[in-house]
Amino acid sequence: MTFSDIFKSSFLENISSVSILDMVITLVLAFCIGVFIFWVYKKTSSGVMYSSSFGVTLVSLTMITALVILAVTSNVILSLGMVGALSIVRFRAAIKEPLEIAFLFWSIAVGIVLAAGLIPLAVFGSLVIGLVLILFVNRKPHFNPYIVVLRCSNAEAEKAAVALVKQHTDKAVTKSKSVTRGLIELNIDIRLKNDNTDFINQLSDMNGVDSAVLVSYNGDYMS
Repeated sequence: MTFSDIFKSSFLENISSVSILDMVITLVLAFCIGVFIFWVYKKTSSGVMYSSSFGVTLVSLTMITALVILAVTSNVILSLGMVGALSIVRFRAAIKEPLEIAFLFWSIAVGIVLAAGLIPLAVFGSLVIGLVLILFVNRKPHFNPYIVVLRCSNAEAEKAAVALVKQHTDKAVTKSKSVTRGLIELNIDIRLKNDNTDFINQLSDMNGVDSAVLVSYNGDYMS
C-alpha cells in the first residue's frame, strides 16, 4: 500500500455513479407527477376529509422514492443496506379513508418506475389512474341514502308514522328499534323518490310523534 492509497475513497468514486442529468430529469418528473397526484387527491376528496398536509406528503413521497431507487440501482451493496435500514421504519399516522392507501401506493409506484427509467409507463399510467379515480370517485349515485330517526309515544303513532314514511319513499327498512317506557325510537333507512323532504314536517306534526329527524348517510359518516 502506498501513501496515496490511504487517501483513496470508494465514497468519492460513487459521486459519478448517477449522472446529474438523470437526477434532474427523475426528480423534476417525480415532482410534476406528484403534483398531478396531489391534484387528483384534491378533486376526489370528500369535504371534511380533505387534508392539505397529506397532499404535500404525496408530492414529497414520490420524489423521495425516486431518490432512493436511483441510489439503489447504482449500487447493489447499497440496495441491501437500504432494505435493512428501511425495515426498521414504522409509520403510525392514521389513515382516514381506504382511498388514501391507493394514493400512497400510487406515489411510491411512480417514484420507483421513474427511477427505473420507465418514464412513458409512469406518465401514461398516472394519467390513466387519475382519470379512473376522478370518474369513479366523483360518480354521483342514482339515489341518496338517508336515515329517519323517529321518536313516538305509542304504538299507534309508530304505525302511522312508518306508513307515511313508506308512502313518500321508494324504500324504507327499519334498521333499529328501541323501546322504553313511554318512548319508541326508530331508525329507518330510506331512499327518497325525489329531493322533496316535506314529509318530515308532516311526521313531526302527527299526534304521538315527539320528533322526526332526517339524516344524510353515505356509509362512512353522518351529516
